[in-house]
Amino acid sequence: MNSFGPLEYGQVYHIFNRGVNKMDIFRTSANYQYFLHQYNNYIDPVVDTFAWCLLKNHFHLLVRVKTLDEIFKNLSGTYQPDRLQRVTPSRQFSHFFNAYAKAFNKQEERSGALFERPFQRKIVDNEAYYRQLVIYIHQNPVHHKLIDSADDYPWASFPCFFNMEPTRVAKERVLSWFDSINSFKKLHKRELADQSLMRYLMDI
Repeated sequence: MNSFGPLEYGQVYHIFNRGVNKMDIFRTSANYQYFLHQYNNYIDPVVDTFAWCLLKNHFHLLVRVKTLDEIFKNLSGTYQPDRLQRVTPSRQFSHFFNAYAKAFNKQEERSGALFERPFQRKIVDNEAYYRQLVIYIHQNPVHHKLIDSADDYPWASFPCFFNMEPTRVAKERVLSWFDSINSFKKLHKRELADQSLMRYLMDI
C-alpha cells in the first residue's frame, strides 16, 4: 500500500523517487558519493538499510524505519534534547533531499525542485516480498540495460554482501531471508519471478 503521510516507526518501506521531468539527478561519480554521504548523515540514524540502488535519474531503497526508542538511543549523544524532539524519519528525509538538491543545483547552476514530490513510499508488510525486493532493487540497472550483471554496478548495495569492508547495510538480516550467500548470488542471476514487482520499475 502506498502512503504519503508521515513515515511510521517500525515499518519496512520500499522508497523510490526520480528527478523532476525524469531529469538526471546524478551526473558525476562525486554526485553518487555525495548522495551516499548525506544519506549516512541524515537517514542512517533513523533507518536500517536492507538494499539500495542509485541510477542516473532515480533511486530505490529498502529500509526499516527504526522505533522512536531506537532513534533516540542512537542520537542521544549527538543532539541536544530540544533538537532531538524534532527529529522524525519524514523530516530527516526532507532534510536529506534538500541538502542533496542544494549541492546539485549549485553544481549545475540551476534552481528549483530536483526530485518529484512527494517521494514514493510503499509499506512492505509481507515478509514474502522482502527477498524479491532485494533482488529487484539490485537488478534494476540490469533491467534498464545499463549493465549485464548486478556484480558490475558500483552504485548499489549488492557488492557490500561479498566483501569485509564496513557497511551500513544490514547484511546479516538480509542474508537471513536467503538460504546462504550462494543462494543469494544465484537468485540475483535469475529474472524476477514475481511480475507484480515490475510496476515499481521507473522508466529512464
